Amino acid sequence: MHKLSVFVLLFLGLFTYGWAQDSAQMNLPRVTLKAGMHLIDTQVAATQDQHAIGLMHRREMPQHEGMLFIFEKPSKLCFWMKNTLIPLTAAFVADDGTIVNLEDMKPQTTDSHCAAKSVRYVLEMNQGWFAKKGLKPGAKLAGAPFGSGK
Repeated sequence: MHKLSVFVLLFLGLFTYGWAQDSAQMNLPRVTLKAGMHLIDTQVAATQDQHAIGLMHRREMPQHEGMLFIFEKPSKLCFWMKNTLIPLTAAFVADDGTIVNLEDMKPQTTDSHCAAKSVRYVLEMNQGWFAKKGLKPGAKLAGAPFGSGK
């Protein structure tokens, strides 16, 4: 595993340990993304604090919603599901909105799910959402974060 990825996992784990362990973050800024003809209402996690909490402690998430993690620089990001109660799929996304790889993640595990190459964006959706929409690696997301407007 890439040294930076290990650092990110350790940092997020240590930081999360000190954070309120029983409350979901529900009031993050939002942005609408497009995946083909599908609209996604995403909450944006852009700070280290927001990254550390992610979708933890949520018991459900509407099918058209997700969380977009935005990082300052591209790196081989890795995610895990500690304290996350719902099954998710993580889309690791390049700067231009292209899905690099998809990783299904089981709730309440510490298994690492990593980007196949350096990325700045990760979009988490309910598990199965990408498959139901026929979206695979190479598909393109559109929206303001990727420089493609709404």
